[in-house]
Amino acid sequence: MRVALDTNGLTDLFQGDAALAERLGLCDEVWIPLVVLAEIKAGFLGGTERHRNEILLRKLLSKTTVGVLLPDRETAEHYARLFVQLKRAGTPVPDNDLWIAALALQHDLLLITRDKHFKSIPQLPRG
Repeated sequence: MRVALDTNGLTDLFQGDAALAERLGLCDEVWIPLVVLAEIKAGFLGGTERHRNEILLRKLLSKTTVGVLLPDRETAEHYARLFVQLKRAGTPVPDNDLWIAALALQHDLLLITRDKHFKSIPQLPRG
């Protein structure tokens, strides 16, 4: 299985979600979209456990099955299509989450998230 983590999934993992850790351990590939990495780092800076969280992030990123997913021109095309689709449907999604969804769709990944607004994107597999 190939997955992408939304920010709340990564947060859950760092807060000790054992079921999620076990699930990710069974994945062939775990991707962290660049936007998620930026959001989580911002959270570290504003939080009280920055050092602990930075260590957890470094450990996670050092795993051979984990990588950071970078946007490119194709991602921009996916973003644009999603933006128009959601605008026409009257179901806007925050910009950062549009980038996350675009990356997950581009790379055919299951998105691990708790955010309900991703349901507005029926073509996006969520878990």
